[in-house]
Amino acid sequence: MKRQFYLIAGLASLALGGIGIILPLLPTVPFMILAAFCFANSSPRLESWLVEHHVFGVHIKNWRERRAITRRGKWAATIAFAVSCVIALLFVKLPWNLIPLAAALISGSWIWTRNEPDSGKLAPPTPSHKE
Repeated sequence: MKRQFYLIAGLASLALGGIGIILPLLPTVPFMILAAFCFANSSPRLESWLVEHHVFGVHIKNWRERRAITRRGKWAATIAFAVSCVIALLFVKLPWNLIPLAAALISGSWIWTRNEPDSGKLAPPTPSHKE
């Protein structure tokens, strides 16, 4: 039962991350990291596929090894977050939008407290099994 829960959660996270590729305000990498965590508890094959992915693998490895987020990733998340805040201010009546916006600003700023991978020392590529 627990394994199926993690598998469903991993697939849902993978789907949300996939949607995030198309929708600029939905984060992609955090959902892929969550999917990798869920797959580690449910499907070694899917976890391996995601960790070895040519785009997302390096981000997952950096997070797992050092809880690190690249500076570029931090800026991308901050800009997307700022755009979301502006949209919220435009479409939600005051003062009610200020409460969740303030909570989001406080909780979302944690990203800048995370480590950054050493420059030139991003997670090494995983060796290919095609030798």
